[in-house]
Amino acid sequence: MADFDFDAVVVGAGAVGLACGYALSKRGLVVAVLESGPIIGEGVSARNSEVIHGGLYYATGSLKARLCVQGRRALYAFLDSHKVAYDRCGKLVVATTTDEVGRLDSILEQAQANDVEGMDRMTKAQVLALEPALACEGALVSPQSGVFDSHGYMLALQGEIEAAGGAVVTSTPFEGASPLEGGGFSVRAGGEEPTTLTCRLLVTAPGLSAQAVAATIEGFPKATIPPLHYGKGVYFRLTGKAPFARLIYPPPIHGALGTHYRRDLGGQAVFGPDLQFVDTLDYSVDPKRATEFYRYIRKFWPGLPDGALAPDYAGIRPKLHGPDEPQPDFRIDGPQAHGLEGLVALFGIESPGLTSSLAIGEEVAGRLGL
Repeated sequence: MADFDFDAVVVGAGAVGLACGYALSKRGLVVAVLESGPIIGEGVSARNSEVIHGGLYYATGSLKARLCVQGRRALYAFLDSHKVAYDRCGKLVVATTTDEVGRLDSILEQAQANDVEGMDRMTKAQVLALEPALACEGALVSPQSGVFDSHGYMLALQGEIEAAGGAVVTSTPFEGASPLEGGGFSVRAGGEEPTTLTCRLLVTAPGLSAQAVAATIEGFPKATIPPLHYGKGVYFRLTGKAPFARLIYPPPIHGALGTHYRRDLGGQAVFGPDLQFVDTLDYSVDPKRATEFYRYIRKFWPGLPDGALAPDYAGIRPKLHGPDEPQPDFRIDGPQAHGLEGLVALFGIESPGLTSSLAIGEEVAGRLGL
C-alpha cells in the first residue's frame, strides 16, 4: 500500500458504495468504506421497491441502459453465489387503455435496443390467463425482472470487502478531503473518534449527500457539481391477499416509472412509489395520498377494495432534474470531468441504481484505470 493507510476510500455504504468497494477489493485493493449512519444501507438503498429491473426504458447508449442490463445479469449471479433471497417473478408492463397500447411498441423497441432478454408482447387474453384480476388492453412481459432482499445483498457485499482485508466503518461521516502532493488524498473522517487517513483512490457514492460531499473536496470545481432535487415517493401496503404474482407496471410517467405493484418476498402486496418534488428530507406518509393511489391502481386492478390500503413508508431519490425537466443519465464523474486524478464522484444514482450497482462498481474501477 506504499505510504497510504488504504488503497481506496469509498464514501457511502449503500448498495452502490458497497458495490464500488467490492469491485475495488476484487482487484486486490484494501478498501475503507465510510458511512455516516449507524448501519449500512439505511438511506436510499433502504427505501425503495427492491425491484430487479430488466433495463427496458433507458435511452440507447446511456449509462442507465448499459449498466442496468449488465448489473442485472451480474446481480442474479451474485445473489445465487451468496445465497441471498430473490424472486425472478417477471414483470408485466400493462396498457390499461387502447391509447396506451401504442406505447408498448416503443417500450419493446427500446428494450430490444438495450439487449433485454425475453421481451414479448401479450394480448389481453394472454395476460388474463396469467393474471385474471388484471384489467388491461395488452401488455409487455419482462421475464428477467424480479424482487430481492436488498439488505441481504448489502451484507454480502460488506462481507466480501472485509474478507479482502478492507473495512466498512459506520457512524463515520466524511468531512472532506485534500489532494496530496504526488497523488492520493488526505481524508477527514468525523464521528466519536475523528481521524485523518490517507488513500490513493477516492470514490464518493453517498446518494442524497453527493453534492455536499463533493463540495468538501479541495480543488473539486464547484461549477461541475450538478443541482440536487429531492424526489419523494410514498408506498401503501395492501391489507389482504396479494392479487398478482408478477410485478405490474403502467407505462412510465414523466421523470419516473409510475406507481407500480409488487409482491414482496414475504408475500405481501405493496404499491408505489408516486413522485413528489420536495424541499426537505421528510419521510412521513400522508394517509390522504391514498385517494390518488386508489384511483391510479384501479386502472389496472378494479377489484381493489375500499379501505384496503395502509400507509407504509417513503423514500427520497437524489434526482438531477426538477419537475417537467427531462430525466438525465447517471453522473459518474472521473478525472476528465473534474481534473482530480484518482477520484470518481457519483451523482444522481437513483433508479435503476440498485439493479445497476455491481456494474456501476465495475465502471468506477475502469474509470480509475483498474
